[in-house]
Amino acid sequence: MALRSKLLLSSLLVVAGAMTLGKTPRAAEDDLWAPPEHNGCVLEAQTHCPGADLSGADLANLDLRGADFSNANLRGADLRHTDLRGANLERADLSGADLTRATLYSTNLRSANLSQAKLVAVQSWNLFAQNARFDGADLTGADLQFGRLTRASWQHATLRAANLEMAWMNKSKLQNADLRDANLQETKLNLSTLEGADVTGARLRFTNFQGTYMKNCSGCPRDW
Repeated sequence: MALRSKLLLSSLLVVAGAMTLGKTPRAAEDDLWAPPEHNGCVLEAQTHCPGADLSGADLANLDLRGADFSNANLRGADLRHTDLRGANLERADLSGADLTRATLYSTNLRSANLSQAKLVAVQSWNLFAQNARFDGADLTGADLQFGRLTRASWQHATLRAANLEMAWMNKSKLQNADLRDANLQETKLNLSTLEGADVTGARLRFTNFQGTYMKNCSGCPRDW
């Protein structure tokens, strides 16, 4: 019996040693991890980087909730799948940036420049983008419901199949925008411009077009 116990104990010690050598403990792994950094800006949630130069930076798949990137240069940056909930991007330059499938719940994009940016299938609710520029941007399938988008510019933008339900888009510039199959139910478009736009197939139930300019608009109602 004593010999059998010794053999069993030896076997357990060998297995335990092999496991220790072959795998770093979880606590040690966590201690070794550090958030990425670009031009002095630590890329993590709640980071404070107003005015930072992040042009062309790889910020994909990061957790940047509550970050302050106001007035930052993010031209051509990769923000695919990035979590930007509650982030401050006011007056930031995001022209040409890729925000495909980014999360933008309650994100501040007031007066930001997103011209030629890619925002395909972004997820947002209560987005603040008053006076922002989306000229030439691709927002195919974007979820922008309840967005505060007053006075924003969407000239030549693609908003096909976008969800703009109950969004505030008063005084917006939508010349030649592609809104085919978009959800515009209860969207406020008072005093906006839809000249040359295409809303064919869009859902227009209770949409408000009071004072909206619709010359050469395809699919726009003719009884306003």
